[in-house]
Amino acid sequence: MAQRDAVPMVTVLALLIGVLATFPTSVRSIGVCYGMNGNNLPSKADVVKLYQSNGITAMRIYDPDSATLTALKGTNIKLIMDVGNSNLGSLASSSSAAASWVKNNVQAYYPSVSIKYIAVGNEVTGSDTSKILPAMKNIYSALSSAGLQNSIKVSTAVSTAVIGTSYPPSKGAFSSDASSYMTSIVQYLSQIGAPLLANVYPYFSYVGNKGSISLDYALFTSSSTVVTDGSNKYQNLFDAMVDALYSAMEKVGGSNVGIVISESGWPSAGGDSATVSNAQRYNQNLINHVGKGTPKKSTALETYIFAMFNENQKTAGIEQNWGLFYPNKQPVYSISFK
Repeated sequence: MAQRDAVPMVTVLALLIGVLATFPTSVRSIGVCYGMNGNNLPSKADVVKLYQSNGITAMRIYDPDSATLTALKGTNIKLIMDVGNSNLGSLASSSSAAASWVKNNVQAYYPSVSIKYIAVGNEVTGSDTSKILPAMKNIYSALSSAGLQNSIKVSTAVSTAVIGTSYPPSKGAFSSDASSYMTSIVQYLSQIGAPLLANVYPYFSYVGNKGSISLDYALFTSSSTVVTDGSNKYQNLFDAMVDALYSAMEKVGGSNVGIVISESGWPSAGGDSATVSNAQRYNQNLINHVGKGTPKKSTALETYIFAMFNENQKTAGIEQNWGLFYPNKQPVYSISFK
């Protein structure tokens, strides 16, 4: 998870008042991201047991950690597995490196481990963005050679910073910089029938624009409609951010590309408006909300909450305080995944 850019002020001024929309509905899948940047975290086997005991049916890991993959065998916990940004160069330049990666990290565990997506890059920026699509193609080719291309989807995870225009959501468009690589990525996702993975954080938009965005609007707890965009009525910032991304993809040929929320959450300490109460409220409301999709698309949003644990080896402040659980496996606050 990286620092998020705030919503542009022109967007903020139009996204002000908000209405509560947290009706408990069924969801396609709720997962939790398992970060490992801590020196006091439980064993990998205990982590998997904690997922199971709390009814968490999906996990994201940020590299192919062998101990975690071994612990996941036979659990039917669905998995997003990242390749790790440091591997993009080799995977992009070498089909044999991609084949070896798939053999060692996918074929060695699947189907005992329910690998669902491979994330080829997480919030990649700068010149490395040119490596994303070649690496995706090489990983997809390796999966195809193994006969797994229809079972395991290849994608990449982006932040909402790729959006240059976000208001109204129907006018959503990629920024000029992001468009240079996102257009071809979205078109490739359309071709292979895979969703875009999106890290969506209303928290950062709120703290960056507190004079214009209400806390209730960011937490799914405001009391009136935010934006009427044609026939769509927006009831929270999360929906507006997601639909702006849908619109941006449509504009570059991705009208059939879905979105998986690969990260979303709220910190419980260490910064502005980072409290246990706000974190509990946001994450529980998110779980309750995403089953009905957004005003633009009613399809349930598969969603992964960031993160499983508070991680003490991350930067001090909010970065250490996104966890649903303390390292001793006790909950930071109560939350239901049912």
